Amino acid sequence: SRGNKMAGSGNVWEDLRKQARQLENEIDLKLVSFSKLGTSYSGQAQDSRRAETSPLLGSTNSEHMFETMALEIEQLLVKLNEVNDKMAEYSQNGGIHTNNPSLMHTLQRHRDILQDYTLEFNKTKANISAYRDREELLGSVRREIDNFHKGSSVQNRSRTDLLLKEQEHTRNSDRLADEAISIAMATKENLMGQKGMLGGITTRMNSLAKRFPVINNLFQKINLRKRRDSIILGSVIGVCVILLLLYAFR
Repeated sequence: SRGNKMAGSGNVWEDLRKQARQLENEIDLKLVSFSKLGTSYSGQAQDSRRAETSPLLGSTNSEHMFETMALEIEQLLVKLNEVNDKMAEYSQNGGIHTNNPSLMHTLQRHRDILQDYTLEFNKTKANISAYRDREELLGSVRREIDNFHKGSSVQNRSRTDLLLKEQEHTRNSDRLADEAISIAMATKENLMGQKGMLGGITTRMNSLAKRFPVINNLFQKINLRKRRDSIILGSVIGVCVILLLLYAFR
């Protein structure tokens, strides 16, 4: 009976140790992969900054990989802690093995391994999270700078378009002003020619009027009408020129 009890106790302890070692091996492999993910992200983040591309963990798949691996390791650490607690409980209530130095040493060794794995996991996870936060911040800053440059470029193009339109308007105004001046000069020359022709006719008519008083009165009425027509014509031409100039410099 005593031998069976010892054999049963030994089997329980060995089963717990076997579970602990299996979990420790799984956690060790997971931590190696998790650390490689952090190293890969760090290098990829530096390359992305030089190439101005999105970082490795910026993609949905990489984000999912990080979250999945972290969750799996946390679950394994919880299981290993539970196994260690069972081993500690067994060491206190295991009967013949109670206060066995070898058993206590083994239990402490498994606890140290759990503590080391927990510290390594938390450190790696914190480093990756810090890289992610920094890259998100740098990405946000780069996007703001790009948007600012794009906005400045659009603003500069708009200002250039306004200047070109203003120059075109100025050229059109100069062209219309030149046309108005040319029309005014042609009108002036035409009026001067008509004035010379009418002056010659007036001279001849005055000589006739001096000889015939009735004709003289008729010529005076004709002269008054001509002056009136000349004033009206000059006023119309002046108004037309002013309107052209106002339209040209509008």
